[in-house]
Amino acid sequence: MADSNRQAGRKNSIPAQALVCALATILGCRFACAAAPSAGFAPASYIGEFDPNLVWELLLGGIAALSFLVAIGIWILAAMRGAKSAQAQRSAFISSALNTLNQGVMMTNAQGRVVFYNDRFLEMYGLSRAEISSKMTGHELLELRRARGLLNLTVQEFSKLARRAEGIVIELPDGRSVLTKMFRLPNGGTIGTHEDCTEQRQLSRKLASTTKFLESVLDNVPVCVAAKNIEDGRYIFVNRAFERFSRFSRDHIVGRRADEIFRPETAASIEAADQAALNAPEGHNRSEYFVERGDEKRIISSNRVVARNENNEPEFLINLFDDVTERRSLSRELENTKKFLELVVDNIPVSLIVERVSDGRYLLANRSAETILNRRREDATGLTAADIFNPREAKLIIARDEAAIKKRSLLTEEHPISTKDGLRLFLTRRMTVLDEAGEPQYLIKTHEDVTDRRQTESRMAHMAYHDGLTDLPNRTAFLQALAQMIEACAGTDEEFAVLCVDLDGLKEINDVFGHATGDKLLIEVAGRIQSCASGGVVARLSGDEFGLIIDGKQPEAGRALAEKLAQTMSDEFLIDGKSVRTGVTTGISVFPHNGPDAASLLANSGAALFRAKQKSRGSISVFEPEMDQQIRDRRVLHQDLSMAIRNGELSLHYQPQAAAGPTVVTSKVIGFEALARWMHPVRGFVSPGEFIPLAEESGLIVEMGDWILREACREAASWPVPLQVAVNLSPAQFMHGDVVSLVHSILLETGLAPDRLELEITEGVLIEDFDRGLALLRRLKALGVRISMDDFGSGYSSLSYLQAFPFDKIKIDRTFVMNLGRNPQSAAIVRAVIDLGHGLEMSIVAEGVETQEQLGFLADEGCDAVQGYFLGKPQPIGHYAALVGRSAASGIDTERKLASA
Repeated sequence: MADSNRQAGRKNSIPAQALVCALATILGCRFACAAAPSAGFAPASYIGEFDPNLVWELLLGGIAALSFLVAIGIWILAAMRGAKSAQAQRSAFISSALNTLNQGVMMTNAQGRVVFYNDRFLEMYGLSRAEISSKMTGHELLELRRARGLLNLTVQEFSKLARRAEGIVIELPDGRSVLTKMFRLPNGGTIGTHEDCTEQRQLSRKLASTTKFLESVLDNVPVCVAAKNIEDGRYIFVNRAFERFSRFSRDHIVGRRADEIFRPETAASIEAADQAALNAPEGHNRSEYFVERGDEKRIISSNRVVARNENNEPEFLINLFDDVTERRSLSRELENTKKFLELVVDNIPVSLIVERVSDGRYLLANRSAETILNRRREDATGLTAADIFNPREAKLIIARDEAAIKKRSLLTEEHPISTKDGLRLFLTRRMTVLDEAGEPQYLIKTHEDVTDRRQTESRMAHMAYHDGLTDLPNRTAFLQALAQMIEACAGTDEEFAVLCVDLDGLKEINDVFGHATGDKLLIEVAGRIQSCASGGVVARLSGDEFGLIIDGKQPEAGRALAEKLAQTMSDEFLIDGKSVRTGVTTGISVFPHNGPDAASLLANSGAALFRAKQKSRGSISVFEPEMDQQIRDRRVLHQDLSMAIRNGELSLHYQPQAAAGPTVVTSKVIGFEALARWMHPVRGFVSPGEFIPLAEESGLIVEMGDWILREACREAASWPVPLQVAVNLSPAQFMHGDVVSLVHSILLETGLAPDRLELEITEGVLIEDFDRGLALLRRLKALGVRISMDDFGSGYSSLSYLQAFPFDKIKIDRTFVMNLGRNPQSAAIVRAVIDLGHGLEMSIVAEGVETQEQLGFLADEGCDAVQGYFLGKPQPIGHYAALVGRSAASGIDTERKLASA
């Protein structure tokens, strides 16, 4: 400041000094002129004619003027030197100030020459002042930087970009970044600023990276995120989850309010939730509400947070929400499942207890466990076994629990437990549940009361070897006893007999009195057999067959026991107030003569029984070697019959059925009954009485019956004369397979009209299963076929069956027809059956007609149709070709042929 004042004083003294010099010069001249005459100075001689005073005045005036001019010159020079010094001082001040800037500065004049650059500029680009001459232009300086690798743009590109308002950032080789901006000066020159923005750029990159990372995180979180301005309620950010949920793009959402995006009801819910968050003292609020999305309503779980600025004023509202519709549904489902499982656990008939391993306390017990715990399950929770049971029981339970925990797998045992119902046997299962570290965490115990089950199993074990009705040993037990008897007698001279005893007439008793009476009869029979056996082994081998083992001299002892049995059974049985009579047929085999093992002895006694049945009911037969051959022959015949069905060895013969007339000539044929015949390739003709029962017993009758029905329908469909054809159906066909579907398919296959087919059944179809049999008959009748009851009168329940089902025809059994003319009772029965059938609007057919007398009686009594050898024997259909319209024979020839047949 003092220097400045001195400089100002020096500047002001220069003109003053010049003025003093000028005044001194002028005054000196005047003083000299005045003093000259007094000195006696005579200038005239020197200057001639001029006035000396005038000359001196002029000379002094010139000197004064010159002095003035010199003073003025001196003043001007002093002023210029002062101005230059001030300018230098100002330049030095400005240069000093610019050199202290943190930015680099470079200026050019209007001619483009570099007129200034500060130290920061040189330092920033690593240049020295010696490298920048006074005549260097800005263009040349840029080229120098390019040559040094400090500029990666052309001069034109750099100049264009640097003049932008935002300037240009140049990346230097050492990693620094410089922000350069150029401005035009009023004098035509330029000034450029160069700022090191490396740190700012790094911070900017970090900020951008952080922002991008946060946006990426927010975009990828599964929760919807949205932010909005509190002032105007407009969205400023939403993430992708929000876009997916709302089904709007963020461009559509950002900048809009909720009421501009969503439906009114949804917008109102959002605004209410926003307001609740703003009003919350803690600045956040959780809520759930419904929003509409398309045609569906979704449940939203929202958490709103108020964001405040530096003045602690609310500025933004951040909303995090999730669609919990499925979660709530699953929660409800889980709750329902939990209740369901609790209900199931509570109601399972097994006691369930869950115990914590660490302290042995019960955590869970179902309702059934109250029996074990002897208290309410709620009262047992939190207690230990020592708290619940007496010391002795608790010690035992704890020891078993510890054993299960140590084993770490299922431990099962049975032991008695005292309950309010007394001592019961329980099956206890203990299972250890391990935690994530593999250490025991819980012990699950189930207690199942198996007292009744074990008793049942004991009874079942008894039943496995005993008959359920009579409590006698069954076939399995009998064979075991027989094997033991053989083992005991082997190698000795001892003998014993095996008796197969068949109860006569059990089927008839069941049909007449019912199965309940039949069962009671079997119990009574079992008691009498045991009484007669006197300690021998007695077993029930099948429904009406019993087995006995008797020692002693054989076969005398066996025959004596058989006779005693027959005598005992001859006495009537009084069952439910009804008198029931029966008998027994017995077959006997003897060890060791009739077999070395149990199976052989039992099979041979069965063969003897079969021979006894062939003789007559009530017979006693001892096994003979030829009986074994008969059994083997029967087995071979069964195998041959099976092959015969497949090999086409069976054929059909047809027996005429005619309307009953006084004579054969007047009896017009109305149909045929199809009958199976078997021509064996080795044995020759096999009687139906031999192979039909065999087929019934073996079950082959089903396959055979199907073939007979199909073949008969096929044959009848080819007859020019539409006569009826009758086919017998076995009860086995009703019991096995769908007989209705079979008949229907055969009618469709062969093309036979349903009303031409007559199905003959026996009452056995209804005896086996009345309701099922009746339903099948009704379905068959619905097809349009005719149903006939065969062998009427030979059973016991025919009248009840006639009442239950409207048969089309009744066939009187041949046993009644063959006695006509010899037995008045037979005539009365036939007459009654005819009247009964007509009363029920059913046709009557009498089979077994073999004489003119029988035919005449039936015709006189109004029998509708007849069948028998007198009218025609079963023959191949070719024998009756004329009757079915396959020849031109006259009616007389046909009648003769029928008569001769």
